Amino acid sequence: MTAADDPGRTMLRRAEQHRDRWSSYGGQSGLTWLSEKLSPAELREFELFQEFEDGFLERLSPDVAVAAWDRNVVLFEEGSYIDVAFFIVDGEVKLHLGRATVEGGGGETTLVDVPTGADEQGGIVDPEKTAMVKLPKPRPPSASVGAGAAGSPPASASQHKIPLLATVDFDLPMGGSARLGPGEIFGEIGALSGWPQSVTARTATPCRLLQVRLPALRRLKKKSKALKERIDQVYRGRSLVAQLRRTPLFASCDTATLERLASTVDLVSAGPDEVIVREGEALDALYLVRSGFVKLQQRLGDGEIAVSYLSKGMTLGEVELLVAGSEGWLVSAVSVEYSELVKIPKAAFDEILGPLPEVQDGLWQVATDRIQETGRNRRDISGSQAIQVALDTGLVEGSSVLVIDLETCTRCDDCVRACAATHDGRPRFVREGGKVGNLLITRSCFHCRDPVCLVGCPTGAIHRAGVGEVVEVSEDICIGCSTCSNNCPYDAIVMHDTEELWPSDMVPSALRGEQRLVASKCDLCHDTGHGPACVSNCPQGCAYRVGSVEEFHSLLGERE
Repeated sequence: MTAADDPGRTMLRRAEQHRDRWSSYGGQSGLTWLSEKLSPAELREFELFQEFEDGFLERLSPDVAVAAWDRNVVLFEEGSYIDVAFFIVDGEVKLHLGRATVEGGGGETTLVDVPTGADEQGGIVDPEKTAMVKLPKPRPPSASVGAGAAGSPPASASQHKIPLLATVDFDLPMGGSARLGPGEIFGEIGALSGWPQSVTARTATPCRLLQVRLPALRRLKKKSKALKERIDQVYRGRSLVAQLRRTPLFASCDTATLERLASTVDLVSAGPDEVIVREGEALDALYLVRSGFVKLQQRLGDGEIAVSYLSKGMTLGEVELLVAGSEGWLVSAVSVEYSELVKIPKAAFDEILGPLPEVQDGLWQVATDRIQETGRNRRDISGSQAIQVALDTGLVEGSSVLVIDLETCTRCDDCVRACAATHDGRPRFVREGGKVGNLLITRSCFHCRDPVCLVGCPTGAIHRAGVGEVVEVSEDICIGCSTCSNNCPYDAIVMHDTEELWPSDMVPSALRGEQRLVASKCDLCHDTGHGPACVSNCPQGCAYRVGSVEEFHSLLGERE
């Protein structure tokens, strides 16, 4: 019996998937209770939402939930991708380095940290110094959290309103751990940047957590200047120096220099197609990309061409700062999607980094490479076109892009047939798309690092599979609304006609008697026990999976 034949089963599965949206581990997650959709009044019981009007809170509500968790539950593991920020209402959560394993059998399950190094007194253990670094205590609770949602669990003896972003993810030393309590936040850096999580988080006690998914988190940050400033403040205090230290350009700087530098910088957030600097305007800073992608373009004739792009850890402005005679920006910089940048004012650069020969040498190397790349792409427009195609097609976003070498491809369509055979007769990609040289970038899901297709799905049918990079669709709860397909910028999600009708008691009622559509997309054959069938069944060996623009350009060079 299909989900369409049994609406009761569909609703149960949808309820389960609703729970799964708030957990990295599906139905066996240790999630003991989850709120239904919260009203604006219920959201305002939390300080985080008190300044916003009803209409804005209504739009946020599908991506906000209050969840109750058992003790010893792993919320996410180091290296996993999540799109949720966690605010602790009640209880304690432990962050530590290393993944979690399960011990015991036949009785009570115990989660064991690997490696351990836990400090049960709430500190971070530094194994090199054998000293304990104490974390700041959580802010004192200010008022109670309303348990206004129907079916909410009994309130604990201590109910708390969430202080506005009390703390942020920690840069833990190897073997270290931290215990967080009411008022603390964790997970938001990875959620906002699309990075894998740097620590494992599990509940040290039964917990009640306010969980805010990425779409709501971005809206909150954009809407509230105070919230953005607070996020920037805690990031500056907890993670900025650590990120600067890991940037190759600043590897030779001592901690005192990095702390001095960190005190001078501004943190910049840019949305899709937002101009960060404009060619010809006065030079004001050196920029470091924290996350996202930034396109560099220059005027050529009556238009503009893409001359390069920047990703995490790369800098902007080194050419202008170092080359004599540069009176303004030589390029325009445009955010491709959502980007976060560190802005180092020119005066601070000159004063703090100018006297350091190691930094100057590193900047000269980057500047030389940038000048050469820009010159090549202005002389040979195909280089600029390749960059533009990579940006337009989403190649820069993709973690697994299906590419076909058209010189050796015989158009036999064995790749498509293998995909269909693996997925009940329905192929999950289209053998067409953008072309660069002899390579075809197919219309197959790229499994983006920041997948916008996840935003707005009313049932949670489209989601990450487990905690990895694979994005999949659970077809038995997909209602065919086309939200994910419309959101995908790369036309990689196709609405498939099942040749069935929704039953007369289907929910939502507007679907009753309508044709049943489902979203169909590549899932990398992740649950089949073999690799992607499109690649393994190509008789000419001309189908490839590439994980970055660099891999693509390397493949392009080999084929040419």
